[in-house]
Amino acid sequence: MSKTRSTAVLSTTVALVLTLAAGSALAGTTGTEFQTMYTTLLNWATGFLGKSIAIAAFILGAGIGIARSSPIPALAGVVFALFMVYVPAIIDSIMTAVI
Repeated sequence: MSKTRSTAVLSTTVALVLTLAAGSALAGTTGTEFQTMYTTLLNWATGFLGKSIAIAAFILGAGIGIARSSPIPALAGVVFALFMVYVPAIIDSIMTAVI
């Protein structure tokens, strides 16, 4: 196959995939099949399990920071805790945005 033809086939394939993927822009607003799973995972991440994981990450980071005489692992624990708090809301906002 010539280089020009393979480039044309690749370009056509990419265009087709992008065209088919454009229809999934409303994927976060429909489909109740996974509502129970979504609610369970969201409750875990924002509830006591998520808080416990965030606190454990900070304590582990602080312990490693004390052992290495460096505050960076403790800061990593704080960043992880912030991600546990804010990322579920950010993901929910992104997935339910209607274009």
